[in-house]
Amino acid sequence: MKIGLFFGSFNPIHVGHLILANNMVEYTDLEQVWLVISPQNPHKKKNTLLHEFDRYDMVEKAIYDNPKLKACDIEFRLPIPSYTIDTLAHLQEKYPKHEFAIIMGSDNLTNFKTWKNYDKILEYYSLYVYPRPNVAETEFHTHPKVTLVKAPLLDISATYIRDSIKSGKSIRYLVPEAVEELIHRKKFYQ
Repeated sequence: MKIGLFFGSFNPIHVGHLILANNMVEYTDLEQVWLVISPQNPHKKKNTLLHEFDRYDMVEKAIYDNPKLKACDIEFRLPIPSYTIDTLAHLQEKYPKHEFAIIMGSDNLTNFKTWKNYDKILEYYSLYVYPRPNVAETEFHTHPKVTLVKAPLLDISATYIRDSIKSGKSIRYLVPEAVEELIHRKKFYQ
């Protein structure tokens, strides 16, 4: 099975994430998309993150009715910070019959050379890249292992959602109903 790995903090997961994940599984040759919840992204500050198990629960609630999407907690058992190459190696060892690819926004291509072992990632894995606004083309845009995927340009950020919650504003339609209910019930981001 060909599986796209959509890495993220998902702090919280929102409709933009879901639209992109669904777009990848419907408009490419990917058979499933696994949303890989990162306990600690090396490029983000830890103090803004909800506990990884809470973020995993939100992802599970957001995708419960789509069998092509799966929540993945593989990085919870790996050393922190999480590096994509290490996660890929671990997944390939655990699921040798699957073919894995990485899903990322085109903005990630601008700093892709800073990723640990980026050259090995490109040697063994494909990148499925969705558009992001105002991103200049890089050498990776034309790389044979990079597939540029048409997808809606969505400017929804988890930061905006967290800020909205802190100021008592509605997050209706920004996150799935089940996620909104969980956020309010557990008083996340308040």
